[in-house]
Amino acid sequence: MLGFVPRLHEGDGLHESGGLHEGGGFTRAAASTMATGSALRKIAFTTLVLAGASSAAFAQGRPTRFWNLTRHTISEFYLAPTGTTNFGPNQCKNDKDGTVDPDERLRISGVAPGTYDAKLKDVSGRSCLVRNIKVEAGETFSIEEKELTDCIR
Repeated sequence: MLGFVPRLHEGDGLHESGGLHEGGGFTRAAASTMATGSALRKIAFTTLVLAGASSAAFAQGRPTRFWNLTRHTISEFYLAPTGTTNFGPNQCKNDKDGTVDPDERLRISGVAPGTYDAKLKDVSGRSCLVRNIKVEAGETFSIEEKELTDCIR
């Protein structure tokens, strides 16, 4: 019954009371309910289309973040395009206390979407390099403890 809206004409068997009329027509109340349902389906569909279209624009408005899933607080965090040593500024300076605690997220600035190598130093004195991190605009990327395989003290 998608999109079905009965036409109301004088003498078409529609009555005010509700349900089907003896002659097989719909009541005015039933016809009104069907028309309202059709309108609500159109509104719901339009809302879904607009929500999908705006999700990409919304992601561009959100900051890119790094999520620290390691065991230690990170005191220095640098990103360089994969395969280079062109590390940018210490991203930890974007945090109020200048560090990124375990399970904390850090706002990343001045980094375009792409694939990067990360160099980090934690408060235990360990320095690590993590390769091939995918950074997407408005998304959160993470580093887990098990990814810290190229480290020195």
